[in-house]
Amino acid sequence: MKIDIIGAGPAGLYFALLAKKHDPSHQIRIFEQNPEGATYGWGVVFSDIGLSFLKEADADFYEEFIAHHERCDYMEIVHQGTHVQVHGNHFSRTSRIDMLRVMQQACKRAGIEIEYGRRIEDAGALAAQCDLLVAADGGNSAVRTQMAEHFRPSFVKRRNKFAWYGTHQRFHPVSLIFRETEHGVFIAHSYQYSPELSTFLIEVDPDTWQRAGLDKASEDESRRFCADVFRAELGSNELLTNRSLWFEANIVSNENWYHGNIVLLGDALRTVHFSLGSGTRMAMQDAIALHNGVVAHPGDLPAALAAFRTARSASSSSFQQSASRSLDWYENVAGKMHLDPVSFAYDYMRRTGKVSHEDLQQRDPLFTRAYEALHPAA
Repeated sequence: MKIDIIGAGPAGLYFALLAKKHDPSHQIRIFEQNPEGATYGWGVVFSDIGLSFLKEADADFYEEFIAHHERCDYMEIVHQGTHVQVHGNHFSRTSRIDMLRVMQQACKRAGIEIEYGRRIEDAGALAAQCDLLVAADGGNSAVRTQMAEHFRPSFVKRRNKFAWYGTHQRFHPVSLIFRETEHGVFIAHSYQYSPELSTFLIEVDPDTWQRAGLDKASEDESRRFCADVFRAELGSNELLTNRSLWFEANIVSNENWYHGNIVLLGDALRTVHFSLGSGTRMAMQDAIALHNGVVAHPGDLPAALAAFRTARSASSSSFQQSASRSLDWYENVAGKMHLDPVSFAYDYMRRTGKVSHEDLQQRDPLFTRAYEALHPAA
């Protein structure tokens, strides 16, 4: 089978690896528009549940994939200066560039060709030259744009502003820091992903952003302002930039997942907001499902693509619904800042509607007892 893949991100790389390992006779090429070694962003975080699928799909690669991950079994929610720990949440973190490097090396060992600095201007023409064209070219997918009349994408832009930073301050647990200022509430999503570096994602509502003058600030002015907001946590460390420009979350979905022999994968298919930490997981699960569909229906691509959608549709919808509820919670957090730290953390943990009181009791009995002491009727 001749397979061409556009995009050397987690979805495209992992599908290529699974397909080639299953059938070495497949001719697989990956086209990536960026130069080799270029990536934007900082760390990637997985839950243990989110990693279990990877072990089931390819146990050997799983060990290679997690070899250099940072691990932690609790998270911390900082509210009113109080650090509330919630245990029973197992996280594995790594840098995005290291994650991609491990996957790229595995693909090259398997004999998969990766062409960097190659932008595909005509997806239809490329599709005519292969049996399967996988469009794994991200949330701003050029393939999806070129063929919008077939995929029928929809976009929902959310209101809060975000900027990705890094820092040498090490946040061992996944930490959420909520800070009230004279301008409004600032939120930091932070976690250590290597021995030296942590991700530090800033979130702020648009009114607060504007009152703080960040709508007119340069990248460096924004960096310095945000570092001062979270100086208590950063200590003497500064924030680091890597194209750290303000943006809004753009939630993508598609009415049609495939057209002819072209299929969307990962963020090109659907985006899941990073407040759930599940975007990379979803992309790699897409890769597994597409691979399984191709294996189950050899020589019948329409059946393989239909099986892929059937396998992923319910999970995709569920995650997007959870992400929407999570976004709602963050966008309305100013109305929750009066809560005491334990009640605030409890409200956060249950924000998606998928985590019950009983779930929290199993994860962290001490935390739930602290909440029950404040709310005897709980």
